[in-house]
Amino acid sequence: MITLLTVIHVAVCLFLIVIVLLQHGKGADAGATFGGSSQSLFGTEGPLPLLNKITTTVAIVFMLTSVSLAYFSSSKSTGSVMSGLNKPKAAAVVKVKEQAKKEEKVIPMPVTAPEGQKAAPASMEEAAKEK
Repeated sequence: MITLLTVIHVAVCLFLIVIVLLQHGKGADAGATFGGSSQSLFGTEGPLPLLNKITTTVAIVFMLTSVSLAYFSSSKSTGSVMSGLNKPKAAAVVKVKEQAKKEEKVIPMPVTAPEGQKAAPASMEEAAKEK
């Protein structure tokens, strides 16, 4: 259905371009008014009523196909752009977290006590030796 509608839309679009290019501009009729036109087959007004009706009809069909294509394309999409992405596996995430924990290094900082007080032991081993 959408393919057929697209083909009709493109054909109507091209036909509308051709019909608009075939029409004369507003300034082209000024010379025919005073009798200076050699193309007076259709009179001073020319073939405008016929071309106006064709242009109006083709423009209406073009607008209807445009609205129809917009409606079908908006109601057709049910998925997301992000649905095709692969999610990382839980095991891979756990391994990365474990490696990050192993690579963390704790550097003990010496603790200095205020004057008159004894400093706290830097490690558990020193605390056990003091007891």
